[in-house]
Amino acid sequence: MELRVLKYFLTVAAEGNITRAADILHVTQPTLSRQLKELEDELGTALLIRGKRSVTLTDEGFLFRQQAETIVELADKLEHTFTDKKDIICGTVRIGATEAVGGRTLAVCMKEFREKYPGVQFELYNGMADNIKEMIEHGLLDLGLVMEPIDTAKFEYVRMPQKETWGILVRRDHQLAKKETVTAEDIKQYPLIMPGRENAKEQILHWMQCEERHLDIPAYYNILSNAALLVEAGMGCAVCLDGALSIHADPELCFRQIHPAHVTRSVILWKKNHLFSQAASLFVQTIQEH
Repeated sequence: MELRVLKYFLTVAAEGNITRAADILHVTQPTLSRQLKELEDELGTALLIRGKRSVTLTDEGFLFRQQAETIVELADKLEHTFTDKKDIICGTVRIGATEAVGGRTLAVCMKEFREKYPGVQFELYNGMADNIKEMIEHGLLDLGLVMEPIDTAKFEYVRMPQKETWGILVRRDHQLAKKETVTAEDIKQYPLIMPGRENAKEQILHWMQCEERHLDIPAYYNILSNAALLVEAGMGCAVCLDGALSIHADPELCFRQIHPAHVTRSVILWKKNHLFSQAASLFVQTIQEH
């Protein structure tokens, strides 16, 4: 199985049309069709359902696409690592980040690093902490900015200085908007839009001293901007951090801190004993020094 053929398959899967994919790949349609058929024969299963004007993926095709994307991405990263110029620091540093006020410090570090090494580029991936950790473990990301609590057994990390406080995001016409702070008892009676991350959810339920089944939870979120739209629509109150909220200020909504205060921090982490590219290694040093 060749990397080139995996890229052929991914292009066809993205376009949903063999003719368009052939044009993008600069190969003839018969050549592309033959390569795909040989791939299916090699795997012993059908990956595509061929229609008159389009193609769709079989169940096996969807699974194969996920694995192929990972393989191609790792191959591209490996190629970039070894084709970097020896006399100039260049390459790509891949960073995953959750929504946190610690991201402002990270942004400053990135800007200063880019000014010193203009040949370096950054790729940013936004997601949940668990997804970011998994991508770091598989070599798809170099570093990650995530919120505590977090299991750091497999990682080196630096804790960010900013503190972030838990509270709820509500509409300005909501009853709780009239309070300066709210208690767990105050918010239990309302529909709550909760973080989908398991560690954060367990932490919230612990200080609320209740079980998940006793709450009205209309939705879970991993990106606060999505939760804010649900709050704006009147679906409920979002349990969130003020740091994440500062990135998504909305005049129609307001944040009320939970009393007593529950505070956390973000960390930047990377895989232990990991062999970085020169650019990523220097950026880790920059983070540590900062």
